[in-house]
Amino acid sequence: MSGPSLQLPTAAAFFDLDKTIIAGSSALAFSRPFRRQGLISRRAALRSGYAQLLLMLSGADADMMDLLRRRITALCTGWEVAQIHAIVAETLHEVVEPLVYAEATALIAAHQAAGEEVVVLSASGLEVVEPIAALVGADRCLATRMAVRAGRYTGDIDFYCYGEHKAQAAREIAAERGYRLADCRAYSDSITDLPLLEAVGHPTAVNPDRALRREAEQRGWPILTFADPVALRSRFRTPPAAMLAAAGLGAVALAGAGWCGHRFRQRRQRG
Repeated sequence: MSGPSLQLPTAAAFFDLDKTIIAGSSALAFSRPFRRQGLISRRAALRSGYAQLLLMLSGADADMMDLLRRRITALCTGWEVAQIHAIVAETLHEVVEPLVYAEATALIAAHQAAGEEVVVLSASGLEVVEPIAALVGADRCLATRMAVRAGRYTGDIDFYCYGEHKAQAAREIAAERGYRLADCRAYSDSITDLPLLEAVGHPTAVNPDRALRREAEQRGWPILTFADPVALRSRFRTPPAAMLAAAGLGAVALAGAGWCGHRFRQRRQRG
């Protein structure tokens, strides 16, 4: 008797990373280990922290994202690529695990259980995004790629995974894999990802900034609030039944994201 046939993914679920899968900025989360290794000064670290604070308070509008992009590319010009890979690998669990939203990992698991490919699309650097995407169980990722010469960053950008470029990446993945964009989903917190959300048939705003919340409400898009960052290793120690329950919660989010978002907002207002 032949074994069960492997079912190919039928659609994709595109996830932004910062404030959607993790709480905060993935690019700035590694400021502390980079500083410990002497890559950035105390002053630069404080400026990065200030930039992240502005990002959290004001939302990632185009001007803020451009500021962060220019600041980060200026910081890393001349850094050795191999050293960055090593630092990220060594500190990934320390830095990222406390930031990962439990709701996001449950939703990722639910999409995969439904036979959908999970793709992380992020404006942060690939060196940071790729290991985080693997950590949360995504199937693939696309992210900003810095130009490299002789093993060091030049300060230029080969591909900026942002705005319309992110939407185009999603369209190319769908074309390559044979997905109908009308069947695909996208999740983001930022108005800068409006092109991505508009490109798919099932857009959802997660922890939206004010501009995206307004847009989602006007268009009737579901709105979710993720607010439970939990260390991944503690969840891996959870009994299988509880993990299946978490995946079930993710499936509920797939079926009724708008209802869940409404209940989350009511809970926050009562709190």
